[in-house]
Amino acid sequence: MLQVRNAGCERDERLLFEDLSFSLSPGELLQVVGGNGSGKSTLLRVLLGLYTECYGDIDWALDRPPLYLGHRLGIKQSLTVIENLRWFGVLREEAVNEARIEEAVYKLGLSGFEDSLCSHLSEGQRKRVALGQFLIIDNPCWVMDEPFSAIDADGLSFLMAILQEHLDVNGGIIISTHQPIAIDRPINTLALQ
Repeated sequence: MLQVRNAGCERDERLLFEDLSFSLSPGELLQVVGGNGSGKSTLLRVLLGLYTECYGDIDWALDRPPLYLGHRLGIKQSLTVIENLRWFGVLREEAVNEARIEEAVYKLGLSGFEDSLCSHLSEGQRKRVALGQFLIIDNPCWVMDEPFSAIDADGLSFLMAILQEHLDVNGGIIISTHQPIAIDRPINTLALQ
């Protein structure tokens, strides 16, 4: 899925990381760890081509870009839960059927909020809406930056379950988090200083 060789990045005249080499294969989870300001989010953005002030070889073996959840959730506050889920499909130029959206709303624990504007939801509920893209769009690779923030215990269990399901069908996941990940798979760890 991904091969990275000798990647490095400097930001604001400060070296974040250098000489990073790692890979991601189908069915693997790579957890990026490190303190605040260590470059975790920047590394994920570099991998996705969203930040280009870097060096090294980053080779994706995918037909389309991975699904990405960043610190900014990428939802529209002026749209409802359902409208945002439909919007994810439009952005990815993917046809998403209504039954799959309804199932996602249920799995996300947002039943009864389908027609609520996202501006009226709690931060945790908005995070669940953003996670909805992973339920309605088929993609072999997920990249998630701090997906557990603002998530309650039920949301945490749900998120662990979808991570496990994705790995079980040979999906790959790159995730930055300070939280322990409770899945039934080996976890590869990349530590940034």
